[in-house]
Amino acid sequence: MSEPAKIGPNSIIQTVAALESKYGKAEAEAILTRAGHKHLIGNLPSEMTEESKFHALVQALDKELGEKVMIHILNDSGQRTAAYLLRVRIPGFFQKLLKPLPPGLAFRLLIFAISKNAWTFAGSGDFSYTTGKTPEITVKVTYPTIPVVGNFYLGTFTRLLRELVSPNTKIESSITGTSGAITCRYTCHI
Repeated sequence: MSEPAKIGPNSIIQTVAALESKYGKAEAEAILTRAGHKHLIGNLPSEMTEESKFHALVQALDKELGEKVMIHILNDSGQRTAAYLLRVRIPGFFQKLLKPLPPGLAFRLLIFAISKNAWTFAGSGDFSYTTGKTPEITVKVTYPTIPVVGNFYLGTFTRLLRELVSPNTKIESSITGTSGAITCRYTCHI
C-alpha cells in the first residue's frame, strides 16, 4: 500500500491563522473545538502533512461556519500561504527577475516553477496550466473533500500573480464537481 499524499503545513497553519484573524484567538479556538479539531490548538504542523488532515479541517469548518464564511476563510488562508511562499520559499533573485518582465513571460516562468513543486499543494490531485492571451491554471482535487476548498488555491494564485506578474491580475474561478473529482479552473487576466 502506498503512503498517503502529503501537502505543505501552511494549508492548515494559515487556515487557523485566517480563523483567528476573523474571529480572534479565543473564538477561533472555540470553533476548532466545536468542529472536532481541538488537537490543532497550540499544535500546528511544522512539516509536510497528510492531505487528509487539511481536507478534514475544511469539511469540519464548513459544517460549523457554512460555505459563505469558508469562501472568505480559505481565500484568506491561500493569500497568507502565498505571503509565506514569497517570504520564505520563492528565492529573492527569482522574484526580482520576474517583476520587470512582460506579464505573459513572467506568468510562464512562474507557473513553470510552480508546476515543479505542485505536489506540495495538489497532493494526490493534479496540476496543469495553459499559457497564451488568457492563461488558465487547473487544480484537480482527487482526495474526498468539498468544492469550497478551491478558494484556498484561488487566494494563493491571486496573491502570487499580483505580486510577481502584474498587480492588475484578475482571476475568474470555476470550481466544479463533487467529492473526489473537483476541478478548480482559474482563468487569469494578466
